Amino acid sequence: MIAHGLEQGRARTLRSSVALHAAMAVGGLIMVLFLIAHMYGNLKVFAGQKAFDGYSAYLRTILEPLLPYSGALWILRVILLISVGTHVYAAFVLWHRSRKATAGGGGWRYETTQNRRGVQRTYASFTMRWGGVTIALFIVYHLLHLTANYIHPGGASSSPYERMINGFSIWWVVLSYAIALLALGFHLRHGIWSAFASLGANTGVARRRHLNQLAYLITVVVIGGFLVPPFSILFGWVGP
Repeated sequence: MIAHGLEQGRARTLRSSVALHAAMAVGGLIMVLFLIAHMYGNLKVFAGQKAFDGYSAYLRTILEPLLPYSGALWILRVILLISVGTHVYAAFVLWHRSRKATAGGGGWRYETTQNRRGVQRTYASFTMRWGGVTIALFIVYHLLHLTANYIHPGGASSSPYERMINGFSIWWVVLSYAIALLALGFHLRHGIWSAFASLGANTGVARRRHLNQLAYLITVVVIGGFLVPPFSILFGWVGP
């Protein structure tokens, strides 16, 4: 009986809103680390085709022969899929619980000069859900374009460098990329802050201010780093 009770208690804890917030935060932070690494890799386009294609090939040979070809890359993909799945699942369950608890009216938090009704909403927090949907749709397109090479605006190529140059030489491709990154920026800024808050790191006014500044800094660096290559290619600063 005692063991059964402990097991039920652990199950309730894992399903609690606190645990879901923590799981969503950890999954989100793993994705942020991936975005930083991916952004850094994209900047290698400025080193030329040989360097960029070499970097792309290297990702598939990491830890060979300990791991098979693309083994490390697939491990990373699985970790990312688990992180994304956990993040989305936790977000949906928490949103559903909030809707159910408030009859769809949203949560009342505290009054500020900008929010006399007591509902704290920034543009970023208000658009988190639809921003997430926009990002998800863009990721599918992005993978089909630059990773799988199933769609190829500007021309098909077996070279990752040439696929990037061909695609970002077209204005509407760059525009769609910029719009998706704008959505990602709002999601990222609010998400980083929320992740640290969910993990209990926002204790004290000074700590909250520093975490907010960190969230802005990471967002500017990541989004700026992702935007530089496509606009540089579009304006002819990088290319064959």
